[in-house]
Amino acid sequence: MSSSALRPAAVILVAEDDAGDRILIDESLQATKIPKQIQMVADGEEAMEYLYQSGRYAAPVSAPWPDLILLDLNMPRLGGKDVLTRLKADAERKSIPIVAFTTSCREEDISQCYAIGVNSYVQKPTDFDQFQLAVQTLEHYWLEVSRIPPRPDRE
Repeated sequence: MSSSALRPAAVILVAEDDAGDRILIDESLQATKIPKQIQMVADGEEAMEYLYQSGRYAAPVSAPWPDLILLDLNMPRLGGKDVLTRLKADAERKSIPIVAFTTSCREEDISQCYAIGVNSYVQKPTDFDQFQLAVQTLEHYWLEVSRIPPRPDRE
């Protein structure tokens, strides 16, 4: 039996303020056969509550440790770069793979995100089929091709 067969379904945290993009991301991920649990948050503050199990996510069962974070940059209350900065400065959470999945193609944003420690930067395609392909390719790469760190013991 392979080690991947023993691993529980992956958890993908999607931090995205645009409801339409959340739907497209969810539909794209649901269309694949990779076992996963998709968690959605609508802004950076909610992402931090989720990742630190506070507020509405205080019960550990409501906020399982993510294996991958898809992070929009332009969100209200707390932007994606601020979330990225905080997570990459946190010894326990800095190893969670984070993909900036955003509309921004600004070279400054790309450079800043990599300087902070983003694992990948992907501009959201505007074409539906390309958008779906991008999400599914990210999922395949991060959850099937790449080796990700083990989840910490959260007991």
